[in-house]
Amino acid sequence: MSKPIQYSNEPIGDVKVIPDFLPSPEVLALKQQNTKVTISLSVESVAYFKAAAKKHHVQYQKMIRQLLDEYVAHQKSANE
Repeated sequence: MSKPIQYSNEPIGDVKVIPDFLPSPEVLALKQQNTKVTISLSVESVAYFKAAAKKHHVQYQKMIRQLLDEYVAHQKSANE
């Protein structure tokens, strides 16, 4: 077993307070409204997304949804 940590009451030096840059819990808790659909995709596409999702430890459906959302956002901005 490793040696126990010994704490002291010595000064720790210059301390710099940084602003909070993380989103609030309220923002993190909000979920997008989703609609369930049935769609037929090619075997090759599904296999690609499943392999990529496994590599990055995410759900493949979530990757497909994100791709579609980004496509829609791009199309909307291009048409404005």
